[in-house]
Amino acid sequence: MKVADLSAELFEKIGASRYDESIEKHEGPWTWGSTLDLCEFMVICGRDVLLPVVRERHANITILRCLPSADGQSLTVFLKDTTFDDDTFSGFVAVCDRFDGQDFYVAVLYHEWYVVENEWQPRGNQLEFLM
Repeated sequence: MKVADLSAELFEKIGASRYDESIEKHEGPWTWGSTLDLCEFMVICGRDVLLPVVRERHANITILRCLPSADGQSLTVFLKDTTFDDDTFSGFVAVCDRFDGQDFYVAVLYHEWYVVENEWQPRGNQLEFLM
């Protein structure tokens, strides 16, 4: 899926929606209208997902974890973007919701995440972090 393929009505509707962002002490909430034309969908967990990340940075993104909700309406994504820094202890977390009757997801939260432990094991529907 491509942002350019969205109808004008859907583009405007996404543009009016808001997301919370906290990166380098710059905090939102922001509206998608300020960044939507710079972004592109990514395929994450086999789903089309829109993150507030400019398309030129996509090649530098590694998905570390993707956790779908039980009902499939939300995704929690842990990722690393090495565009500006390859520090192994920094990353991002995004919470993305299925957009209003669509088959794609749009971030509602995008925050820096400082990785303190990278070992984990799935335990049923939960993750247990190993210390």
